[in-house]
Amino acid sequence: MISSLRGTVLSASGGTAVVEVGGVGFALQLTPDHVLSLRVGEETFLHTSLIVREDALQLFGFADREQLEVFELLNGVSGVGPKSAIGVLSVLAPDDIAAAVAADDDAPFRKVSGIGPKTAKLIVVSLAGKLTAVRRPAPAVKATRAPSSVGDSVLVALVGLGWPERVAAEAVAEVTAETEEKERDSVQALLRLTLSRLGPAR
Repeated sequence: MISSLRGTVLSASGGTAVVEVGGVGFALQLTPDHVLSLRVGEETFLHTSLIVREDALQLFGFADREQLEVFELLNGVSGVGPKSAIGVLSVLAPDDIAAAVAADDDAPFRKVSGIGPKTAKLIVVSLAGKLTAVRRPAPAVKATRAPSSVGDSVLVALVGLGWPERVAAEAVAEVTAETEEKERDSVQALLRLTLSRLGPAR
């Protein structure tokens, strides 16, 4: 199993690159943005996933482990092969994928070439609850006038109730900006208003 490569870039164009390691050139499939970041003659390090098939060996490369883990999750969805998985990552960043899955929104996946409505919905259903470990922490709640500890306490409570951290953080920030000072300074009041904004838990 080839899990990573460090070597010199021999070529990089379209969605492929060739990296020389110890005199051997490895052909890898990458996202277009990743290919554009490479420079011929320079050293690069890639996390990799080797896909073994009866008629071919395919090596896919990624700039970080987060992309690799999302790729492998996508590739494990019924009807989504490695080509479609790399296609999703070419259009959506791991955080975008995690946010769409958390919001039960398959629209972003339908924008990917080769992903139809049924497959897009299946991606959302199949990845539900599996992306927490690969997501970066959500941005801190920005409260302009309320103490940050109030917003943070509400955020912790919402996550404990099962809300995705990103969704909860956005709701807390929106409610904080719209409510009066007295309610913003009360954890109980801010939590009640934020729950009202979020609606019934999914």
